[in-house]
Amino acid sequence: MFSKLKQFKDLRDQAKQMKDSLSQESATGTAEWDKIKITMNGNQEVINVEIDPELLNNKEKLESGIKEACNNAVKKVQQIMADKMKESGFSLPEM
Repeated sequence: MFSKLKQFKDLRDQAKQMKDSLSQESATGTAEWDKIKITMNGNQEVINVEIDPELLNNKEKLESGIKEACNNAVKKVQQIMADKMKESGFSLPEM
């Protein structure tokens, strides 16, 4: 039983290290020919949004572009997360 507890503690420590490492990474998703840019850190938190002023008059285009840029940034961050996990050998303990 104590070995299982140690495994869970080790897993928690690994997860914290991974979260700290990912917070240093970032990815930018773009849309509308780079007129909308959304930057996220590796923990999938939005850290910056840039919108070209010419898009502010077209609500539908702006909404669509924000959605597209967010989805693009999330995919990039997920790839960074997968690569980091692979590099660090992060794995779940066997039950």
